[in-house]
Amino acid sequence: MKYIIIVLLITHSSLVGLAQSKPDDGRKYDKTTPYALVAGGSKGIGYGIAVALAKRGYNLLLIARGMDTLLAVKKQLESAYPIQVDILAIDLSFEKSADEIAKWCTERNIHLKVLCNVAGFGGARDYLSSLPLDSLRYMVRLNIESCMALSLTLLPLLEKNAPSYILNVASMAGFAPIPVKNLYSATKSAIVFFSYSLRYQLKDKHISVSCLCPGPVFTKPEIVKDTKEKLGWFGLRMALYPDKVGEIAVEETLKKKMIIIPGNLAKISAAIIRILPRSWVVSLYGKAGDKSKDK
Repeated sequence: MKYIIIVLLITHSSLVGLAQSKPDDGRKYDKTTPYALVAGGSKGIGYGIAVALAKRGYNLLLIARGMDTLLAVKKQLESAYPIQVDILAIDLSFEKSADEIAKWCTERNIHLKVLCNVAGFGGARDYLSSLPLDSLRYMVRLNIESCMALSLTLLPLLEKNAPSYILNVASMAGFAPIPVKNLYSATKSAIVFFSYSLRYQLKDKHISVSCLCPGPVFTKPEIVKDTKEKLGWFGLRMALYPDKVGEIAVEETLKKKMIIIPGNLAKISAAIIRILPRSWVVSLYGKAGDKSKDK
């Protein structure tokens, strides 16, 4: 019976996706060193943000679904910087994930100073373009619910260690209704509005809230192709790589900037998009999407 219980407990941990990794290189770490939690920190923009934080001496708690990738990233960062990297393999779209993460941090009294809500889901397919309903629901849960839930459950630790910071990752797509990325742009718009309101709510608690709204970021080959097809040379000129975006995001978050748009061309484009009537914007993006389908 004892062995059955042990097996069940191990199985439960696997299903929840929770795993802890401890440093094994013999180094001793100062427990008072500030921690930054990066949800979705194993690759792409999240990894770029993790590197920028590591350069500034933050210990890291990285969260993603894939343990193999997390282990590789942990090794890379601990080899390059004098920090501790802890990892949790967990699916942030699960309802209980935020509670599990908050419990892990609270039990260990993590000196949490920075929360980065980076995890998100998107792609070439979207609403009314062959993406199944379960995937659409997953997009809403991961892009919006995980950000909302982690911000709430980790708020006591952030308040305890104030002044502290929350960085939510949206997109320039959050400034406009985009037919070919209907639900994605809607979820990112929600993050922008949520961040504005949360910043106001937390100002007296000395917790600064920022929102990263990048243009195209070349995190994988299909994004390069999609950018070229839909936005042409203009999109290629505006696009940045994750390491550059991560550096700008962290620098401006620590300066308590609200909306962070990396790149001058992206800043100009975002300003125009926010001024134009919504009917014009949706038509422009719609025609760009239709042209890419014809190619």
